[in-house]
Amino acid sequence: MRRDIHSPLTVGLILGGALLLAVLDLGTAASSALHVPDFVVSLVGKYLCYAMLALAVDLVWGFAGILTLGHAAFFALGGYAMGMYLMREIGARGVYANPHLPDFMVFIGWKQLPWYWFGSNHFWFAMILVALVPGLLAFVFGFLAFRSRVTGVYLSIMTQALTYALMLAFFRNDMGFGGNNGMTDFKDIIGFPVNARTTEVGLMLLSAAILAAQFLLARWLVRSRFGQVLVAVRDAESRTRFLGYRPESYKLFVFVLSAVMAGIGGALYVPQVGIINPSEFAPGNSIEAVIWVALGGRGTLSGAILGAVLVNFAKSWLTTAFPGLWLYALGGLFIAVTLFLPRGIVGSLAAGLSRLPRPSAAPLSVAARAEPARRAAPEPAP
Repeated sequence: MRRDIHSPLTVGLILGGALLLAVLDLGTAASSALHVPDFVVSLVGKYLCYAMLALAVDLVWGFAGILTLGHAAFFALGGYAMGMYLMREIGARGVYANPHLPDFMVFIGWKQLPWYWFGSNHFWFAMILVALVPGLLAFVFGFLAFRSRVTGVYLSIMTQALTYALMLAFFRNDMGFGGNNGMTDFKDIIGFPVNARTTEVGLMLLSAAILAAQFLLARWLVRSRFGQVLVAVRDAESRTRFLGYRPESYKLFVFVLSAVMAGIGGALYVPQVGIINPSEFAPGNSIEAVIWVALGGRGTLSGAILGAVLVNFAKSWLTTAFPGLWLYALGGLFIAVTLFLPRGIVGSLAAGLSRLPRPSAAPLSVAARAEPARRAAPEPAP
């Protein structure tokens, strides 16, 4: 039985890297060559949230065969649930100094808080919404789609239509979520100033810890008996159904779980970037997440995290150095990975290592080979 080295290595890199960044930011002087600027901490925190989205996509695409082009919807819904809490935390410190209504509601003439905002001023209630709203939407959508046995490109188009419809809905001012401008100007989170240096580091460390926990959960799930059935559903759904399993139940469970994981990533994303608006629902964001997974390695989990970090790091650099070339670079990257690295970085690396010759035991000498036979032979009678 092969030893699993990917899990401790991935978790160690996530937690160790985050702790190192925190120490270099808080524990070194700004003039030191080892100092990490505050914007780098926020940037890494954003990458970690994107990695949660990529991990959620890999769980359903890499192990259940569900190519989702709408997972950004769950990411954005989790972000909006967190944004509602952060807007209520502003209170009377807003531009219009209304202790009950967010500024955008006062601006458009709303007189009272909508019913679906009740309870959003409590952190614990907001955390329930972060998991419940994406999970409930995924359950309803998945139940209808999987029960009808919608698969392949048809399911992918339906997921893309879902996130596009949500984007159009959230652009409307009468939805009560800020319309085109979304939610911003956050002040604090559970009493800590959002823009404080220690809060930014704490959110980055929390993102790293939750990403590591999600990775371990996904790793345990896919290596369990449930995961084996899930892979069987991916590879031969009709045969799995013939054996007495219900593929739609397995796909529905993993689809809802991945939606909750993406929603948690969105909730951590919002206080670190300071804004949430309907552009997060854009279908292009979901397609980008698929590219992250394809680059890192579909069906590897750790590859999804690597792909999200690498692509977004390249995006940050290219949009600064060559802003007009980013989309061409992203398209070219996806084509290159499809042609030359069909298994992704981690998948191709693992396949290459498995083909390396393993060291064999040194050949025994003639005397050594004869020794067991001599010991087993009966001694001659006197």
